[in-house]
Amino acid sequence: MSSAPAAGPIQVATPGISFAVGAAVTRADIPALCAELAELLRGRGPGIVDCDVAGVASPDVVTVEALARLRLTARRHGWQLVVRGSGPGLLRLVGLLGLTGVLPESGGQPENREEPGGVEEAGDPADPPG
Repeated sequence: MSSAPAAGPIQVATPGISFAVGAAVTRADIPALCAELAELLRGRGPGIVDCDVAGVASPDVVTVEALARLRLTARRHGWQLVVRGSGPGLLRLVGLLGLTGVLPESGGQPENREEPGGVEEAGDPADPPG
């Protein structure tokens, strides 16, 4: 007698690709990075590009520009790009440039993030003040 899997909610897995950005990115590297990503995505259905930036040693404006251009490349192929492994310096720089919503970070800790400007967290009257 064979056992069939239990019926349950349908789960659809979104295809994903990991893409790493090196320790240092120059403006001259950006076209090659975008071409490499485009080649990986060409002919595939939509999904999520998990862009690993943990190896970026000293993030600067060029690093943020590269990430923004990689995001555009992914979108042109029907994919979303999320950033993983951002250090505090890169996160601060992305925020200063106003690109926090444009370059989302995957796997973040929502409880450690601050609310956007002008937004206050609503308290529960049952919670004691703290």
